Amino acid sequence: MRRRKIAVAAGCCLSFFLGTLLNVLFIPGFDPHQQPPPPPPRRGVTPALAGSPWYRRGEDRGSRRWELARQIRERYEEVLRYQKHQPPAAAARRLVRPLERRLMDLAQQRTSSEQTLRLEKGKAPQAGSRGGSYPEAKVDLALNPPLLGCRDIHNVTSLHYLGSGYTKAVYKVVLNRTLAVALKSVDFGGHDIENCVKQYAALEDCYRLASYKIVKEMILLQRLQHSNILQLYGYCYQDSNDIPDTLTTITELGSPLEMIQLLQTSWEDRFRICLSLVRLLHYLAHSPLGSVTLLDFRPRQFVIVDGELKVTDLDDASIEESSCTSNRDCFIEFPARNFTLPCSVEGRCRNMNEKRNLYNAYRFFFTYLLPHSAPSSLRPLLDMIVNATGELHWGIDETVAQLERVLHLYKSGTYLQNATRMPKAEYQPIPEAAIPDENYRCWPSYHHKGCLLSVFDVGEAIEVCENHSQCKAFVLTNQTTWTGRQLVFFKMGSNHIVPDPDKITYVKVTG
Repeated sequence: MRRRKIAVAAGCCLSFFLGTLLNVLFIPGFDPHQQPPPPPPRRGVTPALAGSPWYRRGEDRGSRRWELARQIRERYEEVLRYQKHQPPAAAARRLVRPLERRLMDLAQQRTSSEQTLRLEKGKAPQAGSRGGSYPEAKVDLALNPPLLGCRDIHNVTSLHYLGSGYTKAVYKVVLNRTLAVALKSVDFGGHDIENCVKQYAALEDCYRLASYKIVKEMILLQRLQHSNILQLYGYCYQDSNDIPDTLTTITELGSPLEMIQLLQTSWEDRFRICLSLVRLLHYLAHSPLGSVTLLDFRPRQFVIVDGELKVTDLDDASIEESSCTSNRDCFIEFPARNFTLPCSVEGRCRNMNEKRNLYNAYRFFFTYLLPHSAPSSLRPLLDMIVNATGELHWGIDETVAQLERVLHLYKSGTYLQNATRMPKAEYQPIPEAAIPDENYRCWPSYHHKGCLLSVFDVGEAIEVCENHSQCKAFVLTNQTTWTGRQLVFFKMGSNHIVPDPDKITYVKVTG
């Protein structure tokens, strides 16, 4: 019995090791033996994405290999459907931002073949036992801003594995020792590849099936231009481990969204996450592609970049609207609630994509992040927002309007007008002075060893100080939050005051 347990444990360890090794070895653009980069593609020649036939000669319709080829064909045609939607001209004329300037510096002497990703269809060459017809089409995906390519990721530094899902593995790298980016590639040890190979015993075709999800995501990242959608910087196609045209995408890097950590941050930062999300969902409801729904809507599909929430995984997004003949066909099911939406005269479930996104925002974000530790005068409005989205009484237009209203009340200080602000004590201002020590902790705080909060003005700082029994002084800094509110250190004493030209100290003189 003991030997059997040891054998099982050894087998698990070996499986984990082999899966990790395969995952590292199959990252396109990284060679453990540091082989020189492949020669640049010839002008006018692009990698063929349609690397698998729709059918094979000599194989019966309904066979396992025929079924795999059918899935590849369907996923390829899905890619084409998204590609047909052209972005508005305004999106192509947007201003170049500082980060894009850095990308321009990295992307030098690009050839026209490196600037464009083409999905090509044509007759496949006969090779061994492979034969049949490949899809026929040519689709251009012009990447703007200037893309990064294979030569940029051959000499990266600080390679770090971030994580993986069913289909993709994600790595953090530094390009040119200056720009940190994320690389995404098919995870050969992931759920999709392992299940496909187990069922069909065809690694290359299984890779092609999985890679189309990354291609679809590339198209959506390019077509959907919004500040709360991760930026696509480029891609790399090259042969790897006997599989032609393996794909790596290069994207903006964000920090994973950790809900437990987020719950410990200030209400202002949590509100920013919710506001970012509804702005994103408002854009998706009115996007150039139509109403887009995120079928895999979970916190892990989002990252944080400079305090803003951004969606990073779009391979499971959809623009398909459910058809219907009656309201009974428009049924949305969630773990805790079900909804029936109206069927329109056009035979489509009215706003189903929008409402699905909105309810997921409610159950994953709003209920946890919006009401807790919010300013008391804003809580009735926040409760109304949470309840209305939880019952789907509002659409995304009304939801974003109400959250923008909360932002205005908070930034302008209007939410303080009805508060009684008669201080119980006098506070003596001391310009150009600070208190380096005598800290105490409060929650939530911007500083883990002290009480650092944001206030609208000195009056609100006095109110906060009087609500803290430990507070005997506070220090106004020259730092502000994303809303323009001033950061203030609250202190439990004022025994040691030092000169500081960037701060003003207020000391409680009567009690």
